[in-house]
Amino acid sequence: MKQRQAGGLAAWFVRALGLALLGLALSFAAFRAPDRPLESLVARWAPPPSQFIELPLRGRTQLVHLRDEGPQTDLLPLVLIHGTSDSLHVWDAWVRELSKTRRVIRMDLPGFGLTGPAADGDYRIGAYVDFLWAVLDRLQLRRVVLSGNSLGGEVAWMSAARQPERVAGLLLLDPSGLPFEPEALPPGFIASRFAPTAFLSRFLLPRPVVKASVESVLGDPAKLSAAELDRYFEITLREGNRQALAERVQAFLAEVHTDLYKQAWQGLQTPVLLIWGERDRLIPPKTAQQYQALRAPGAPPAELRLLPGVGHVPQLEAPEAALAAARPFLDSLR
Repeated sequence: MKQRQAGGLAAWFVRALGLALLGLALSFAAFRAPDRPLESLVARWAPPPSQFIELPLRGRTQLVHLRDEGPQTDLLPLVLIHGTSDSLHVWDAWVRELSKTRRVIRMDLPGFGLTGPAADGDYRIGAYVDFLWAVLDRLQLRRVVLSGNSLGGEVAWMSAARQPERVAGLLLLDPSGLPFEPEALPPGFIASRFAPTAFLSRFLLPRPVVKASVESVLGDPAKLSAAELDRYFEITLREGNRQALAERVQAFLAEVHTDLYKQAWQGLQTPVLLIWGERDRLIPPKTAQQYQALRAPGAPPAELRLLPGVGHVPQLEAPEAALAAARPFLDSLR
């Protein structure tokens, strides 16, 4: 009896393993998506005014994709910084309006967009701060307004903590940094947290997973256009970006619950406006209360503007409403 049971279990295991291997083979056939070289993406995603610069940084040379638009005579440029798994294109709607009257600079952060992987493989927040100031030094910018979404917001305010005298104001859209409790995570982020799925994601990229990941951070998933989905899908394929995402996620998880962020934020005296999507499930609006409560003594309060029905990426989902909320703050800094 025991031998028959053992034989039955062995047969079941062999069948299950066979089905798993068959499923894996079919997945590779259906969703195989090799890395794409930068050159294959430039024509569609980096036409003028895009430019690429080689930036000496921490003993390496970092390629950077950036755009510098609007009147070059503007004495207080606005710097726009995107979030995780995004690119400078997410600010397109804002730049079309803002660049009519002011200089607007945006770039792809290392690990994302067409900039591609960090030359030194370092995705800790300190490395991103070094990167931002190196870019601004290269452009010879003495003083700026920093605006960022999600990771970009974190980079913005941590950069202001490093060199406060060079930052006139902080415009933060659903920023990361201080600890938060997500109500939902994009499938792509979940896959990047675990070694086996992170490894497989270097070779497979199901378009439905990309679509689900982007839709999960929107208040209204129907607002994701086919063109935007194309952008997220294709730029994710930029050589090295998928591995970089896994490394960035690990770096974030190692730092988020340390005192690093709290100490930096508590020391900030810079004027701040927080804009938050009311339906943000990745970094819920209640997180804004931490930012407000931990403001430095004597610093102007961090004002908060909630956008009804909007998710984690206001400048993509509701660019007009988000910009309308931001304009009075931006105008006050000029």
